Amino acid sequence: MSGNDSKLDPKGLIHESFQIDEITTSECRSIFLDWALSLPETLDTGSALRSLVDRYAKDTTDHPMSVVLREGLTTIATPKRRGGWRSRTRN
Repeated sequence: MSGNDSKLDPKGLIHESFQIDEITTSECRSIFLDWALSLPETLDTGSALRSLVDRYAKDTTDHPMSVVLREGLTTIATPKRRGGWRSRTRN
């Protein structure tokens, strides 16, 4: 793993997920969450994710982690409010 890859994937989780035979989408989602939580606060998640998609998902489009990475891009691009006081009905 190059120096740039280690910044994008500090624990090597994404890289390793592509090495696991017969990994499931559910397992990839769990790995993705761990990856996202392990990123340094100074790193832009969207940029890191786009770089990982370019690095891994372009050549392995049918791999479950490729699907999860692309889903992550879609989710980051279209965030949705999930609740809180602003979403509650007022009298």
